[in-house]
Amino acid sequence: MSDPIDRSDVRAEFWSHVPLSKMTKPEWEALCDGCGKCCLNKLEDEDTGDVVMTRVACKLLDDSTCQCSLYPKRHNYVPECIVLTPKTIEDNMYWLPQTCAYRLVFEGKNLFHWHPLVSGNAQSVHDAGVSVQGLTVSEASIPDDEWEDHIIEEPL
Repeated sequence: MSDPIDRSDVRAEFWSHVPLSKMTKPEWEALCDGCGKCCLNKLEDEDTGDVVMTRVACKLLDDSTCQCSLYPKRHNYVPECIVLTPKTIEDNMYWLPQTCAYRLVFEGKNLFHWHPLVSGNAQSVHDAGVSVQGLTVSEASIPDDEWEDHIIEEPL
């Protein structure tokens, strides 16, 4: 069982009443549920613009924790890693997972019961089966032209 979520730097249920642009940095970071889906490589159909998810993960994703192993310095190793902000979220919606809290809040929807901010437990996202824990292969071990062999449905 994981430790309870530290909520000392965030307002109570901030996601339900604070606009994304007015969230503090700790609140913004706390929205991440730790599922790891945003760290999966996606493929976009050039003709339709449809985006599919693969189980091929960024080389920095820790498959057991679904956390970036070098989050503060990730751009030194993965310059193309997208920095999601209130100003960039709308342009990046096409690749955000359907269960992503940033997407849900942007769309005016509620967080799922398994979100750590709701459950109070960081493990709840994994227990609910919506994370990529134990499902990924590193991009360092899969050639780009084989990513299509690793297309998956989003764990919902």
